[in-house]
Amino acid sequence: MPAPRFDPNRIAVPFRMQPGLQRLGPGATHLTPLAPGSALWQEKKRVLDAGASRLAVPGFDAQPAIAAILARARAEGLAAGEPIELAFEEDFAVLDGATSTLPWLCVCVPSHWAPEDKLGLHFAAVHAPVADNQAILSAGQHLVQLVTGGERFERSVWTITPSCRHDQHPRRHPRAPWPSTPDPGGFAQACFLRAERQTFFPVAGVPGQAVFTIHVMLTPLTEAVATREDALRLHDALASMSEAVLAYKGLAPARAPLLAWLADQAS
Repeated sequence: MPAPRFDPNRIAVPFRMQPGLQRLGPGATHLTPLAPGSALWQEKKRVLDAGASRLAVPGFDAQPAIAAILARARAEGLAAGEPIELAFEEDFAVLDGATSTLPWLCVCVPSHWAPEDKLGLHFAAVHAPVADNQAILSAGQHLVQLVTGGERFERSVWTITPSCRHDQHPRRHPRAPWPSTPDPGGFAQACFLRAERQTFFPVAGVPGQAVFTIHVMLTPLTEAVATREDALRLHDALASMSEAVLAYKGLAPARAPLLAWLADQAS
């Protein structure tokens, strides 16, 4: 099975930090089988073997959520069992609508955040470090009630990174340095488009709880930008990012060479 790819048409122009939720139709899927022995499988297995993949607030019963994940897999025609860390490419969390918190996390490949720092936090506290977060925070309570109300949703986020590693836990791995070459083409050759497809589906038998899935997709930047339109869209989105967003994403040192390369591809 070919690796899932991020659709560049999901890149919004101008760039804004916003919820970007979309309802999923009856045939939409949430889960991606994880190929045994793949680079992602090996990264997730290291975290699993270290006992660092699952976190829960005291007294929280994760079994209904795990059962919901496995039931979702069966509904999508996937033969998968425990451990879910090695069955699916996705990471998982539970969002509780009554408290607006994350009482359970099953995360092996976070994107520069530490799951242990987010466990049990309120939605607003989870998103407090996000740059230009006003739209997300102001809609926070509505968003939580929406995605824990029994329907299914998805959203996408993306960035550009010099690292080919899926696991970017800040205390397990330091940030990879940007390429030192002054050549925009060489710079782009050493970069990756890192995208996440995030989805929500209900936990059967537990009203007000939803499983939150996080699917990290890494594609060499020169492969991700396949057309002139892709280059133009990514160029304009990157050019429209605020200084706060660039700093939050660690993109400030990379914007100039990336824009130069994208402009060349778009022409």
